[in-house]
Amino acid sequence: MLIPTLVMAVLAIVLLYIGYSKGQGQHIIGLKSAFKITIQILPLLIFAFIMAGMIQTLLPRELISKWIGEESGLRGILIGSLVGAITPGGPYVTLPVAAGFLRAGAGVGTMVAFVTAWSLWAVTRLPMEIGILGWKFTAARLVCTFFFPPIAGFIAQLFFSGFK
Repeated sequence: MLIPTLVMAVLAIVLLYIGYSKGQGQHIIGLKSAFKITIQILPLLIFAFIMAGMIQTLLPRELISKWIGEESGLRGILIGSLVGAITPGGPYVTLPVAAGFLRAGAGVGTMVAFVTAWSLWAVTRLPMEIGILGWKFTAARLVCTFFFPPIAGFIAQLFFSGFK
């Protein structure tokens, strides 16, 4: 976590400096915007982190291992794909939940399938996608991406098993 944090800090400082250098107060406008975003997202982050912590604490490791652990095989990958597809929220919710499951004993393949399905299938986004892009486009996209989450999970399990 340290290196990504340092990279983000350097980028933020560089952007602040660029905004300050322009001399038109863009750095202040940018900081105000960042504060508004923080206020909007902070409650979601807090609850997502609570969920991630509670998953690690409340779900028995044996249960996690059996259903979505390394040894769960294809069943775990399919469960991860299905749960990822129906998980609501953005990355602020999904990624902490995936991290909680990993720390609780979920397999890497299962969590790759989970995150990939959340990215590609996202059932909660379907109404908006159909409304904006139409049902034909949405159906074509879903058909084209249908096998990706399980395949990605299988590849991750095959090559990265034991990696956490």
